[in-house]
Amino acid sequence: MNPKEQLNLLKRLKAISEVGLVYAKDPYDQERYEELKQISLKLMAYMADAPIKVIQDFFMPEQDYPTPKVDVRGFVLNEKDEILMARESVDGKWTIPGGWADIGSTPSEIAVKEIEEETGLQSEVIRFLGVYDKQVHPHPPEPYYIYKLIFLCKIKGGVLKAGFDMLDAGFFPLHNLPELSEERILESQLKHLFQLTKSSESEVYFD
Repeated sequence: MNPKEQLNLLKRLKAISEVGLVYAKDPYDQERYEELKQISLKLMAYMADAPIKVIQDFFMPEQDYPTPKVDVRGFVLNEKDEILMARESVDGKWTIPGGWADIGSTPSEIAVKEIEEETGLQSEVIRFLGVYDKQVHPHPPEPYYIYKLIFLCKIKGGVLKAGFDMLDAGFFPLHNLPELSEERILESQLKHLFQLTKSSESEVYFD
């Protein structure tokens, strides 16, 4: 079993324990589920060679049924069919604009907001391109289970500039991409998204 498979099992173990904590009524059961959760966190800490508090702080406290996190991104092409990208300050690599879904905003609103915050450009959503389950794509392993929602957007104003938490922003042709932040986007996904934008059938991808 490789590290990614081990991590996925631990994420599943943690989720099961949190479901148990939500629904268990018996104090004994609650105690066992809490113990199960702590075991999963300790094993994650061991795999990451990090203090358990770092792992605990990494997860938001779950008070309800645990579900996948949602990452929302905007896919933008200019008149040359170049892709709008932003350079992450976290790893110095590039991705299409986006981030975690915000409570109180619709997915399309989040895509527009992230594009402006990260690149300085104002946009509007044209259509939904697809939802990608990171589990079934070759992203690097990570603790969260994540769905990626990606919208095709069109620039309508603003000035291209890096956002406050970005190092740079720019347009790149598909055949000459910069080093990608593969936790966020893959070259195969960019190629697929580009194909979707050129489809005359308004195809939507899922999984």
